[in-house]
Amino acid sequence: MLSAGTARAQDVSPSQPVVRAMLFGDATYLATDRKIPSGFELGQLVGHLIVGFTDRLNYFGEYTATAQPTGYAFEVERSILRYDFDDAIKISVGRYHTPIGYWNTAFHHGTWLQTSVSRPEMIKFGSQLIPTHFVGAFAEGNLGLQDIGVQYMLGVGNGRGSTISRAGDAGDVNGSRAWTASLSARPAALFGMKFGVGYYRDRVSPPSGVTASEGIASAFVAWQREQPEFIAEYVHIDHSPTSGGPTTGSDAYYAQLAYRLSGEAHDWKPYIRAERTTVSPTDVIFAPLDLGYEGGIGGIRYDFTSFAALKAEYRRERFQTHDWTNSAYLQVSFTVPDLGGGGGGQQMQVQP
Repeated sequence: MLSAGTARAQDVSPSQPVVRAMLFGDATYLATDRKIPSGFELGQLVGHLIVGFTDRLNYFGEYTATAQPTGYAFEVERSILRYDFDDAIKISVGRYHTPIGYWNTAFHHGTWLQTSVSRPEMIKFGSQLIPTHFVGAFAEGNLGLQDIGVQYMLGVGNGRGSTISRAGDAGDVNGSRAWTASLSARPAALFGMKFGVGYYRDRVSPPSGVTASEGIASAFVAWQREQPEFIAEYVHIDHSPTSGGPTTGSDAYYAQLAYRLSGEAHDWKPYIRAERTTVSPTDVIFAPLDLGYEGGIGGIRYDFTSFAALKAEYRRERFQTHDWTNSAYLQVSFTVPDLGGGGGGQQMQVQP
């Protein structure tokens, strides 16, 4: 399967940039007993733009158009300029998907990239639980341990905006910079395996007027071999009111298992996922938002070409303490890869 953050960049002079582009889209039919609109829904139209200015300087952009009741909302999801000094240190600035856990930097916008119809609830786009976007600067690279494949990321930026589901695109709302650090490993002896830990720190200032220090500790393990595919993540989120008071903790996790069938059934990939979010009832940031969640899904993906897939999914879930609900999804997703054409040269990996 293609990676959303991978594109080829050639050794070229600054006056001859190499441009690549990719396109993603989907359409979904939903039948549900939840009190939300059902029927057909046009998913996000997603464009990726990759520009190689030189063999070391690259730009990556991700842009979306999302259907709304009165038209379309256009968004800059990622916009990253990166300079690669060498494999050990790469410096970038821009708007990223926050490197908390695995899914948020492995599967970007464009549902064709992921096995399931949608992302886990804890890291859905627009999540109030985890900041899915980050505006700032990063240093990243490989630590040279070939048998273990250790990678690091260090970032500093604006963190959450006054609307905590959004990044601070126009500036830091409280003057307290967010920072994040993570370590991950890809052991050579376990092909396809990746695991890692991370930490995110910020000060959150929602419109309610309550300000709190926020710490997010995360851990994940992912085995992306397709036979099987296994992804599990856990986060623990602490909030400490700056005006004084006890620190509260909330927890969220999910685990997804999929398996691509063999032989003539190779195009079929069944999957299941369980997930849960538990919010402290005294959390000054999360408690008023009703973020508690538990649910399970089961589905199957059919890749009828290398660039398009059909997914059928059943979901049973409940939000906070409300009744359990049932939903069925049928989705077609696709990608149009490498619109710039060409080939060869060095690979550029833009992860967050």
